[in-house]
Amino acid sequence: MGNFHIDITDRVLHFKHPAGTSRGVYTTRHSYFLTLTSDSKPGVKGIGECATLPDLSCDTLGSDYAYARTLRSLCDLFCATGQINYDMWRPYPSMLFGLETALAQWNANGSSQLFDTPFGRGEEGITINGLVWMGSFDEMYARLQEKLDKGFRCVKLKIGAIDFDQELDLIKHIRACFSKEQVELRVDANGGFTPENAMSRLHALAKYDIHSIEQPIKQHQWRKMAQICAASPIPVALDEELIGVNMPGMKAEMLDTIRPQYIILKPSLHGAMFGSEEWIRLATERGIGSWITSALESNIGLNAIAHFCAKTYGPAVTMPQGLGTGQLFTDNIDMPLYIEGDQLWYRE
Repeated sequence: MGNFHIDITDRVLHFKHPAGTSRGVYTTRHSYFLTLTSDSKPGVKGIGECATLPDLSCDTLGSDYAYARTLRSLCDLFCATGQINYDMWRPYPSMLFGLETALAQWNANGSSQLFDTPFGRGEEGITINGLVWMGSFDEMYARLQEKLDKGFRCVKLKIGAIDFDQELDLIKHIRACFSKEQVELRVDANGGFTPENAMSRLHALAKYDIHSIEQPIKQHQWRKMAQICAASPIPVALDEELIGVNMPGMKAEMLDTIRPQYIILKPSLHGAMFGSEEWIRLATERGIGSWITSALESNIGLNAIAHFCAKTYGPAVTMPQGLGTGQLFTDNIDMPLYIEGDQLWYRE
């Protein structure tokens, strides 16, 4: 294996509707795409997506110029050696994810079926959660109803944009209409609570059979997060907390200190496929659950994450995954991914 060449292009994708989180609102998504070829397989190419989230990713490097320059240097090093030096790539999860994806497709002789799984063969779908973005009460209610009408039985609500009491009213209304057996409810605070108000809010939410809450307080408060995880009436899932924790020893220390009930893996934020597998192994050893979600990538990235998810948890992935982001953009890239009911399917 060798004689690789990588071309890098970039593209701005546009959201159909503003994507609101407690950190701000996204209207566009800037992605870099790697096209990998080799003299040893003429005509075969692999494509991977490298995309960061501003104010969140650990490898934005301060500017598009610095990011593009570092990406080019790392790709040149790979082309020169024909191997991924994972320790060198650890600080750059979004870049590593793009290279891993491109190499997996090249290894699959150019097929977007990256791994041989029942999902990849089109034999089974992956159950996913419906995502309800932040907004006004009426907007969130309408988005929720749309997801339920489409057959979703697990819904994730992003909270923190409107008054907490209004969000609680929305959740109360959902539970008045649907039991926990009918609809699994997950909430994502994106670090929007404070250590002072977190427990009172968690107790208020707990009345409504919430499956889990993601990142109740801002990351980098390990002791306070550990106290919340130990006392919370709702299972806590860590998300942003994992960003930038790239070395195995530090991952183990964080899990041992905080002891969350779940961790949520976004490959482009949490170490690419290599680093996500490491997180899942360390979590499993400690009795900590996990699931995988996309991080607003185009369908190139989403396809890779879905195939990675099927390879990691399959066959017959049981826990709903966060892979319902393929219809977010007006100008997405076509891939053989389809949502039927509450399942994501791949059919070439």
